[in-house]
This record gives sequence, C-alpha cells and structure tokens, in this order.
Amino acid sequence: MVVHATPEVRRQVTRNARVDATLAALADPARRAVVEQLRAGPARAGDLARRLAMSPPRMSQHLRTLRRSGIVEESGIDGDARVRLYQLRREPFAELRSWSESIESFWTVELEAFRRYAERRTGKRR
Repeated sequence: MVVHATPEVRRQVTRNARVDATLAALADPARRAVVEQLRAGPARAGDLARRLAMSPPRMSQHLRTLRRSGIVEESGIDGDARVRLYQLRREPFAELRSWSESIESFWTVELEAFRRYAERRTGKRR
C-alpha cells in the first residue's frame, strides 16, 4: 500500500531539508566566518579570502558550499563580467529562525507542564 504525504507534510519535509542544508553549511567555522564578513555587505571572493587569511581555492570551496545551501548568492557587476560579488540571502536564516522558534515553543510548553506537575506534587506532600 502506498501512502501519499499530505501537502502540509511535504512542505514540512522540504522546509526541514532546507534547514538541514543551512545547518550543515554553518557547521564549519570558516563558513560561519564568511557569513560574518558578508553581514557587512557584498564582497568579492578574493577580498573575503584576504580578510580571513585563506587561500583563494579554499575560499572558493567554502563559497560553493554556502551557495549550494542557499545561504549566499553571487552576482556580477555591470560592465565587468569577471567580477563576482557574494552576498547573504535572507530566506535560509528566516527558515532557521522559524524552526528554532518552533523548537523553543515546544520546550516552553513542556517546561510549563512540568512546572505545574511539580507544583501539584509539592502541594500534595504538604
């Protein structure tokens, strides 16, 4: 028997896959450093490599991972096709924030239920 996922389940699976990709990309400290640098605004790969004392090939590998995960995007400069700028994308961070808030909400409810339980248990012992 084949069970088809509901549209909501499919959306959740897709969102989780994107959050997984974001977390995997951010797991590396060098990539987090690149993200920190890009918070100030778009930058060229060479500039990022110099700021972080990293070889250009290594920076390219990190930028490729960040691009594939959707965290950064690249664009050209009008009039010079050789220059590529990298900048952060808002969407992966919004999805990560949403996921984190849902986890936090779950634990807030669970801890509140535990507090009420503990208060009832304490009250019964008096």
